[in-house]
Amino acid sequence: MDNTPGSPRSTIRSMIAIALVVVAIVLAFSYAAGWLSPTRLTPAKLVDSLAPPGGPALGYRRNHAKGICFTGVFESNGAAAALSKAPMFAAGIYPAVGRFNLGTPDPKAADTTVRVRGLGLRIIAPDGSEWRTAMIDAPFFAVSTPEAFYALLQAAGRKDDPDAMKRFVAAHPEFAAFGTWAKTTPMTASYAEEQYNSLDSFIFTNTAGQTSTVRWSFLPEAKPESLTAEQVKQLGPNFLDADITQRVASAPQRWTMIVTVADPGDPSADPSKSWPQDRRKVSAGTLVVQTIYPEANGPCRDLNFDPTVLPSGMHVSDDPFPAARSAAYSVSFNRRTAENSDYPHLAAGGLAQ
Repeated sequence: MDNTPGSPRSTIRSMIAIALVVVAIVLAFSYAAGWLSPTRLTPAKLVDSLAPPGGPALGYRRNHAKGICFTGVFESNGAAAALSKAPMFAAGIYPAVGRFNLGTPDPKAADTTVRVRGLGLRIIAPDGSEWRTAMIDAPFFAVSTPEAFYALLQAAGRKDDPDAMKRFVAAHPEFAAFGTWAKTTPMTASYAEEQYNSLDSFIFTNTAGQTSTVRWSFLPEAKPESLTAEQVKQLGPNFLDADITQRVASAPQRWTMIVTVADPGDPSADPSKSWPQDRRKVSAGTLVVQTIYPEANGPCRDLNFDPTVLPSGMHVSDDPFPAARSAAYSVSFNRRTAENSDYPHLAAGGLAQ
């Protein structure tokens, strides 16, 4: 049979090759979606498990649903340039957009009922490259793997099984430290008084090609003041938004960025494990929050704080969480943007519509 281009045999071979490529693509998407392995954890499963019993709040982020936007700047002092060639670590001032938030899927949750507070941040360099990060105030994460986090959500949602959490804790002993922190650490009265931590590890590369495994924290200039149980009872359901709005209107609020450099052998893949306090620390600069906006029409409303959006000189480590978070954030973003009509945007005059 003729094998020349355009001949019947050649055409059949081309069609077979195209079909094989299509099948490979379908199989790849099927695997990614979990269709070929129902027990495998997928981004959609993880996001589904975040929903409260009554279903998700349509139009909102599937977790950290309650928040408020800000704009400001990152004032780099240039010290971190020895660790990373990221353009926003060169001495200078760079625009920043961010979001203070609470670790809850309920945008109407009372502030006093949520223990975890977060800070999402995007810093933009003159060349247009971005650094995005999502941090929380806990000093370490609750569990060591994304699969364990999914198991935690599943156990917490089993209201019909009072022993579900007991079994989870027994199977994941690292959770005990987080549970102790959540129960015993007093609340503060302000987002401005919190230290926010990356928890995940990343790799910094400098201009000489040298690499360092790092984590970072943003330490508040405002002095943290612990609330008593009685004081907490006196607070309103939305006191955090009111407080940060008033503070920033009075004066910009500041956080110092501290980069912690790991020693060989420090756990880089497990955010539930802290590094020793004596590790090298570099003060990289200052985040200055200058203006607060209600989230409904604010600059952070449609911003996805994907921790894998990194400039040259920064990349992910062997920590599995950033990739898992990135995939889950994408699912959450797509769902909430498709539900835009359900979200209470602000009309002219600042009233919800």
